[in-house]
Amino acid sequence: MTLRNITNYKIDDILRKKSKYIDKIGKRILQLLEDMAERMYKEKSVGLAAPQVGILKRAIVVDIGDGLIKLINPEIVAQEGEEQDTEGCLSIPGIIGEVKRPYKVRIKALNELV
Repeated sequence: MTLRNITNYKIDDILRKKSKYIDKIGKRILQLLEDMAERMYKEKSVGLAAPQVGILKRAIVVDIGDGLIKLINPEIVAQEGEEQDTEGCLSIPGIIGEVKRPYKVRIKALNELV
């Protein structure tokens, strides 16, 4: 595994660009997901997106306490409610703020088993 560096929003504009659809799930994408999970856990984070490690692809890893979830080409297909909570972001170090998000979302995505 490779411990990938976290992209900083002040230095790299990749976070402002649209990520590319993943049309082939091969060894490189599977390794990317493993690397992202390793970095996420090392930082004690709950989620990480590929652009946050410098890769402009539609892939995320998440663990909100129920185990690792790897999502490829995720899309929000439904959402309901709203909640506000304090959040931080690995790509925006040292900043914590109140963020409003949907209370519940339904996601459509592929996983690494496809």
